[in-house]
Amino acid sequence: MIESIRIAGVASYSQTPEFLTGLSKFNFLYGSNGSGKTTISRVIADDGGFPACSVTWNGTKLQTMVYNRDFVTKNFSQSPELKGIFTLGENNIDSTRKIACAKSELDAITKKIEEMHFVLHGKDGSGGKMGELATLDENFKERCWSSYSKHKEKFYDAFERSRSSKEKFKERILKERTFNSAPIESLAVLEKRAETIFGPTPTLEQALPFIDATKIITHESAAILTKKVMGRDDVDIAAMIKTLGNSDWVREGRFFYDENQMLCPFCQQITTEEFAQSLNNYFNEAFKEESNALDDLYINYMDDSAQLQRKISSIIATPCKFLDLEKLKKEKECLDIWFITNLQQLTFKKKEPSQVVELQSITDVVSTIKTLIAAANALTAEHNKMVDNLGQERSQLTAQVWKFILQEELKTDLLDYDYRRSGLNKAIAEVTAQIESTTTSRRNKMAEIRGLEKSTTSIQPTIDEINALLLSVGFECFSLAMAYNKTGYKLIRVDGSDAKESLSAGESSLLSFLYFFHLLKGSNTESGMTMNRVAVFDDPVTSLDNDILLIVATLIKELYKEMQAGKGNIKQLFILTHNLFFYKEVTHNPDNLHFTRYESTFWTVQKTGLSSKIQKQML
Repeated sequence: MIESIRIAGVASYSQTPEFLTGLSKFNFLYGSNGSGKTTISRVIADDGGFPACSVTWNGTKLQTMVYNRDFVTKNFSQSPELKGIFTLGENNIDSTRKIACAKSELDAITKKIEEMHFVLHGKDGSGGKMGELATLDENFKERCWSSYSKHKEKFYDAFERSRSSKEKFKERILKERTFNSAPIESLAVLEKRAETIFGPTPTLEQALPFIDATKIITHESAAILTKKVMGRDDVDIAAMIKTLGNSDWVREGRFFYDENQMLCPFCQQITTEEFAQSLNNYFNEAFKEESNALDDLYINYMDDSAQLQRKISSIIATPCKFLDLEKLKKEKECLDIWFITNLQQLTFKKKEPSQVVELQSITDVVSTIKTLIAAANALTAEHNKMVDNLGQERSQLTAQVWKFILQEELKTDLLDYDYRRSGLNKAIAEVTAQIESTTTSRRNKMAEIRGLEKSTTSIQPTIDEINALLLSVGFECFSLAMAYNKTGYKLIRVDGSDAKESLSAGESSLLSFLYFFHLLKGSNTESGMTMNRVAVFDDPVTSLDNDILLIVATLIKELYKEMQAGKGNIKQLFILTHNLFFYKEVTHNPDNLHFTRYESTFWTVQKTGLSSKIQKQML
């Protein structure tokens, strides 16, 4: 049966839908002409022809047979003859019994199919096993999306082409699971790499210059530093200098001696030429060479150390992003102190060449600085390699991000999803196979019924019954007769002339109703008359006087009795009318309602402004 009807965006109905819900076996709608009743009957007749409207069925969809203006126009205005109505012959008792038995079996098969559809789809079409599967998919989709929400800020680029919808992200998860073989990395490593690879497009970094302190370190071990630079021992003045024990003091005094025109700088006595010659011989060429060597060492050490300091200062001024700058600054401070100390030692050695001095070694500090620069350059090389192969790096990182989500966040969810989905799919496949098999049985049973119907059908009984009804209500001037082709009907007067075009409005209304009434129990073809149906009467008493109106009401009430007794093929009935007298007649009797509240619904259709409204009437 029809469970509910949705009407919207058609005729006088607005885009805001009107509903008929909780429909029962008997459904009555009352409304004035033009209120929107016929639109409802048209939607029932062809719900697919109205996109914004829909008809919801409770179980198998039945054949809908609708009596309204469209039916009258199609059957009485567009053809000179009426299509014949085939009905089962009552004389062939055996065939009738076989049809009844086959029909009962067909109903049982149909019920079985409905039950299996219920298992698959539930009552409202969104439950059952399919509903469970949809819920499972939805819950898993939400779980996947929670991972996206958690990581989208750091791994936004890795989720490209999958972040526009939850469904796309879920499908990507399932796809990645089948082929992703990337190694698993920790979240911290992935986030660190993503800062570079998924951040703004990186540029190549310059490597830091190599630090070479070989010359400076060589200066530190110069032999002159440990040598006592003194004059000749074989000069007569050497004994005196040796006795004094300070050739450096004598060497300094010699400068003043030369300036003081051979006067002794210490006692201010005039000296001899021999004394002057002895001083010159004592501080000979060897002494001068060694003194010059000290001077050169001082200058070279000062120049080389200054050059190294400038190089390191340049690195600090324009550092590499991978360099530990603070540590380099501290090491340079140490290096500067060593240079100052060593230069002081060299200055002392120049002043007193006979003294032994030792320079502080900068080897350890330079080694640390080299290690810092080497580490920065290694990271720079790795970075530049990444920049050169950015596309490949992005692909690798993207694969590792998805692998992390698969293994570290969704592993348990995936196992549960696979297990439950496999069980549901298996159950759905089994029920679907049963439906297909049972549907085949249903088609075969329907074919059997059609064969039996063809062997015991005729259009003549309809002629006899309609003509008998016409006579009983006083319509004697026209009748129904077999057409020349033996498959249809024609309307004739008493003299045999055609009566179709000369019928009054009342005669035409009664005849069209009687034709439809008999069609409900038959078919325009040789089979199909036993199909279960929904019958709709839309204003069947138009242009009829009260006496004929009562006849129509009586015939409709006969359908009530059959339906309530479970006989016949009419399973649901809709009656729509603007005639209050007829409405009361088909819904009441002098004592009480014909129907219980559980098998009937009552509605009013009315226009409010320009829009039609439907309202349910409570008993």
